[in-house]
Amino acid sequence: MKERTWAFSARSSTNWASTPAQAAANSEKLNWRTSIVDLLKLLDIDSSLQARKELATELKCPPELMNDSAKMNMWLHKAVMQKLAANGGKVPAELLD
Repeated sequence: MKERTWAFSARSSTNWASTPAQAAANSEKLNWRTSIVDLLKLLDIDSSLQARKELATELKCPPELMNDSAKMNMWLHKAVMQKLAANGGKVPAELLD
């Protein structure tokens, strides 16, 4: 398996700056504020289940959440938002709670 690096740095933070505008302009109505799959799509990051599991592992998702994809996805959405904010992305406060 090819190793991936999920650097939430310049590229992701830059992409985040225009995410709300991208979402509004996108013909596919993405629910990026609550859906990790839609958020990753807008950030141009692989949103497949396998990729999400790898990302959750890298971001240190608690092991007990890894076997429940819904719980893992909710945790991962919050973790990605926090990473984006930590790397200069302007994330609305209500999405960091």
